[in-house]
Amino acid sequence: MVSTGAVPNLAFRRLRGQRSAGEFAAAVRRSAREIGERVACDARYIGRVESGEIRCPNYAYERVFLHMFPGMSLVDLGFSPRETVRGRAARATTTEIPPPLVFHSESPVLHSDTDEESDVLRRVFMTSGTTVLAAAPLGPGPGGAPAARATAPDRHRVGEAEVSAVESAVRRIRLLDDRHGGDGLYRDASRPLRTAYALLDSGTAARRSTADRLHAGAGELAISVGWLAHDSGRFEDARSHYAEALATARVAGDAALEAHAFCNASFLARDTGRPRESVRAAEAGQRAARPLGSPRLLALLALREAGGRAGFGDRTGCERAIGRARTAFDRGPCDADPEWMTFFREAELEMLEAQCWSALGDWSRAARHARRAIRLQDPHFTRNLALYRAELAWDLARAGRAEEAATAGHRVLDLLDGVRSSRIRTMLAGTTQVLAPRRDAADEVRGYLERYAAVSGVST
Repeated sequence: MVSTGAVPNLAFRRLRGQRSAGEFAAAVRRSAREIGERVACDARYIGRVESGEIRCPNYAYERVFLHMFPGMSLVDLGFSPRETVRGRAARATTTEIPPPLVFHSESPVLHSDTDEESDVLRRVFMTSGTTVLAAAPLGPGPGGAPAARATAPDRHRVGEAEVSAVESAVRRIRLLDDRHGGDGLYRDASRPLRTAYALLDSGTAARRSTADRLHAGAGELAISVGWLAHDSGRFEDARSHYAEALATARVAGDAALEAHAFCNASFLARDTGRPRESVRAAEAGQRAARPLGSPRLLALLALREAGGRAGFGDRTGCERAIGRARTAFDRGPCDADPEWMTFFREAELEMLEAQCWSALGDWSRAARHARRAIRLQDPHFTRNLALYRAELAWDLARAGRAEEAATAGHRVLDLLDGVRSSRIRTMLAGTTQVLAPRRDAADEVRGYLERYAAVSGVST
């Protein structure tokens, strides 16, 4: 929403110079990657800044802008001082609001950022005449039974507002997942997914470019919702969502979406005890990704392959895949890297390698890589930090280093108030089972077991 008193940011406009808004947005994204930040800047965002709609950027954009223009302050860049726009009323009208995703849930996790969220998705779908679509189930239900399909009203064309809302939903899901994990988000996140596919089924996009963006957005949304299902232990739901994304990619001829769908499908297959399927999916993803020009994407897919090979004991094949991954990763980031890969930094590479050695039973080596992952991880990625610490505890326990495992387990418990991930809790439960026979060996182990029992309600 733009305040009626919005004042154009002429200083920021001058800094853009002769570059188009799209070119400047690309420069912002490149600068963000240079400092390991994650922003989804586009020409529309630049327009909102220059119009004065965004009086003060969020902290991520602040760090990027100050990196781009060394020696300048936010005021020099034409923004208002942060302290002058604090407070709910100010944020609701004139400051930057993060990409929106509307949830309606009793989960405290979903409401933890209420002041930072907007109702754009709901508003867009209501004003475009597609409100009915948000509640209509699409495709087969969880039990495989066919569900009724909805059709968008013919009198409404799908345009920029609808497509932008779908893209914003993807970004918001990813942000909340990074902070909190998938357990509290999955069911609410399914609603915008149903709406996105209903918009696709309506076939009323005004332009081909809009239709392409809608296909890509709907497919990425399916993967994001599938990941929430994956992380919360709903594996069949996840498998269905990933398959839906893959089908969307094939229909649209979207190689980037296809590579992403195969990447997640490989991960799911590994986690559900189907390592050979994991390898096949990873190899298919690499074939789709090669023309895209992103070494980092190829690195991640090679690590997915390595994880699958470790699952059936192919140590040589696993090591070769890890070697390819590290070679590709070392080529560095580039403009062709997909937006969704912002999580894939050196910390994640170390974590995925740790999981490979863990699957091969080399617990001490796995623990070394898990420690590196923890040391390198940005603390803002709370869910991943909890996951890395859970992996470390798991590996240390199996390596016979009970006291160190208990210490790592304590640190996972420290984060579980804000992270709701069945995957992490399952790993921690497995670690606890290994440590239980060592209850009397050390005070640290006994203390951890007692705390775990108190937190989880499960006797050890």
